[in-house]
Amino acid sequence: MRNDDRAPDGRAAARQAKLDALHETLTDAVHALVTGEDWQRAMVFAARFRRYSFGNCMLLYSQSLAAYEAGLLPVPYPRYVAGYRAWQSLGRQVRAGSRGFQILAPVTARVVVTDDGSYRRLDKGEKPAPGEMVATRMVGVRPTTVFPAEFTDGDAPIPEPPAPRLLQGEAPPGLWDGLAALIRAKGFALDDVATAAQIGGANGVTMWGPDKILVRADMEPLARVKTLSHEAGHLYGHAPDDPDVPAHRGIAEIEAESVAAFVLGAHGVDSADYTVPYVAAWAGSVKDVDPVTAVQQTAARVRTIALQILDGLEPQKVSDGDPPGLDRSTGRTSPSRSEGRSTPVPLSAASSQAPVTGEELTRRGLPLAQDSPPRAEGIGR
Repeated sequence: MRNDDRAPDGRAAARQAKLDALHETLTDAVHALVTGEDWQRAMVFAARFRRYSFGNCMLLYSQSLAAYEAGLLPVPYPRYVAGYRAWQSLGRQVRAGSRGFQILAPVTARVVVTDDGSYRRLDKGEKPAPGEMVATRMVGVRPTTVFPAEFTDGDAPIPEPPAPRLLQGEAPPGLWDGLAALIRAKGFALDDVATAAQIGGANGVTMWGPDKILVRADMEPLARVKTLSHEAGHLYGHAPDDPDVPAHRGIAEIEAESVAAFVLGAHGVDSADYTVPYVAAWAGSVKDVDPVTAVQQTAARVRTIALQILDGLEPQKVSDGDPPGLDRSTGRTSPSRSEGRSTPVPLSAASSQAPVTGEELTRRGLPLAQDSPPRAEGIGR
């Protein structure tokens, strides 16, 4: 890599401009994805499922994980769950002999609401007195059974939004070691786990308290270093004592994955096949904000976090934007200087047509919801 004789301020400005351009490209790619037909069909399908309480999420999590470990479920937790008749209404049938998961369904009743806010339950057949205000309230719970989509068959397909695809190939030379050094300098341990099942189906996880980052070992080097970049984004941007840390898990995941895209982009690698659907899915989970706006609003923090990481890596490990081997003094390439380099590939909206899944985001708990995407990267507490 050529020596950069620009002043530090000039180098910083150029890097910031590059990150701004990458973020704009990512935003455009997310927009192209979330306005697509596949995404819309999957969201309409998901909307037909009732949202579950946190307690039911925990019940589903423990039962689905047990089914996965027993070889009955192909994933650590299902994409969708619904009752027997609900699946029939969607054109699918629960397989004979399938054992469902137990949750607590609400029991509701008609009540008369009094002036002080209390209420009285109406007996069966009882009519309210003139002037009394009638409402429906939850008065208890009852056990009920739901079945994961994986236990059903039928001609009606389950619409799925496009899903992130793990990156394939070798990692940029030195990037893993550089990121590992930054992580250890923060006082965190870095360890491998054999499979995603050991970390709840995630590719990686950052945990405060034990202060460690775990990354799946059963991925190709490029996927592993992308995941490590994502976890470094959490480490640098989402510490529990940081007053600016996003309150919503979805925003934190958008930020961390965007940081990963920028770190890889600085090393000449396009992560769009994974990043665009991942970011789109989390962006779609942020309440009261459309997905594109959710991504746009992260730009400033993403740039700050990415620059901290990139500035901490050894200069020779970070691309300066020139094609490998270009000698500015002659305008010719120098073969000896291009050895071991990755060919730069821009993050492009064109690759955003890869298909997407989402994720539910209890930021400090175990995620699981029928209308949420399966977990791929994560933060832990």
